[in-house]
Amino acid sequence: MSDPVRHDRRRFLAAVAIGTAVSSTTSPLAASNPDAGQPAAPARPAALTPVAGVRLDPRAFGARGDGTAKDTAALQQALDRVAVMGGGEVVVTPGTYLTGALRIGSNTDLRLEKGATLQGSPDLADYPVEQVRWEGRWIPGHAALIGARDARGVRLSGKGRIIASKAIPGRVAANGLRHPALLEFVDVRGLSVTDLHTEQNDMWSIHPVYCDDAVFRGLTVKGGADGIDVDSCRRVAIEHCDFDTVDDCISLKSGRGLEGNVIGRPTEDVTIADCTFRDQRWACIGIGSETSGGIRRVAVDRCRCLKAHTFAIYLKSRPGRGAFVTDIAMRDLEVSGAGDGFLRLNFLDSGKQDQFPVPGRDGIPTVARFRFERIRVRDVPVLVEAVNIHPDKPLDGFTLRDVTGSCGQGIKLANMRGVVLENVKVDVLSGARVAAANVQGRGLDDAARLVPPNRPPPVQAAATPFRLGDPPGRPN
Repeated sequence: MSDPVRHDRRRFLAAVAIGTAVSSTTSPLAASNPDAGQPAAPARPAALTPVAGVRLDPRAFGARGDGTAKDTAALQQALDRVAVMGGGEVVVTPGTYLTGALRIGSNTDLRLEKGATLQGSPDLADYPVEQVRWEGRWIPGHAALIGARDARGVRLSGKGRIIASKAIPGRVAANGLRHPALLEFVDVRGLSVTDLHTEQNDMWSIHPVYCDDAVFRGLTVKGGADGIDVDSCRRVAIEHCDFDTVDDCISLKSGRGLEGNVIGRPTEDVTIADCTFRDQRWACIGIGSETSGGIRRVAVDRCRCLKAHTFAIYLKSRPGRGAFVTDIAMRDLEVSGAGDGFLRLNFLDSGKQDQFPVPGRDGIPTVARFRFERIRVRDVPVLVEAVNIHPDKPLDGFTLRDVTGSCGQGIKLANMRGVVLENVKVDVLSGARVAAANVQGRGLDDAARLVPPNRPPPVQAAATPFRLGDPPGRPN
């Protein structure tokens, strides 16, 4: 006897045939070419030159590696000496090295041999206060356990471990200072972090800011918050990494509000490939919501999303951010264990509104050229939820092609043009296969009518004039 549940499922095939676009509102968008939405490909990071120079052991500077005595001074002396000698390696041999914040200089490789652990100090006093970027704004905060700033040719490598102290819970202290990240790199040109095992507490694990030509490869990333937060960086590759995090496994950001918009440093040319994701609270890959410097040219290939609390892929922003999110391509993904679904686009109300938002129409993010191809989903509650898009700046170019598997509900779209739904063969348990409002493209011939979200009120300028560099106040 046939399975009645499977028999009742509606087989969803968005046909290859080019059909007349369906608009489910009375104010259709201008026609556009659906094939014009090919995202631009990201540039790859430039290769680092081979390490050459001196080779130092922190034990020669007094490091004990017994997990009890603080080895901060000895480790830092070794790092500083390599940097002033023109570069080379600091090789950490097996042992547990209790340490506060360390800073790596230019042309330096901090290499942790198998069996070597850098264990973060439990004392916040061991992490100096400096300017840090936190949720899109520059504020005072504690330095990371391992960091680099205004440097070139920085490497962390080896089979060792970097572990934060569990004695520093939460992300922001009672006095408003941000807690230490695990690894944080600011204004580094030429960065490589490979083969390490990292464990973080409740703060972000790995946070490159204003970095160019950065590679993260072969990492195991465990933590109580985000895994890797790429923040206003150019030419970044994240490859062959394994994530198990409470918050987003990978998040792409570029600043928040007028501060991020005036500074205007986008995150661009990002490649994510051959990674495995397990998320406990949010998404496997999040783009936004801090997008005020813009995000463009992102490619995700051959990744496995094994668990996500919400959607496996989540693109998000809001009016008041300004700038753009464009040229996003994701291919050959396997998605299962997603609490809410495969894909969500929310550009209306995601994240905190800044105290100084980008006002008016300029504050509505421009979104264009999103493509998702060769996706395999298994029992996701929703295939695509993409209705929170501003009608004044509709998404220009959205392709969903070659999708297989099963889902509870199908595809919901609003305020888009240049849509292509092609060869989407997914078993839909209930509801309409496609529902749309104010959408034009192809593959929409049998789309149900969707009630679009309410138009949000215009974002007003802050009562106090914004001046770049003014004290930011406490994080909001």
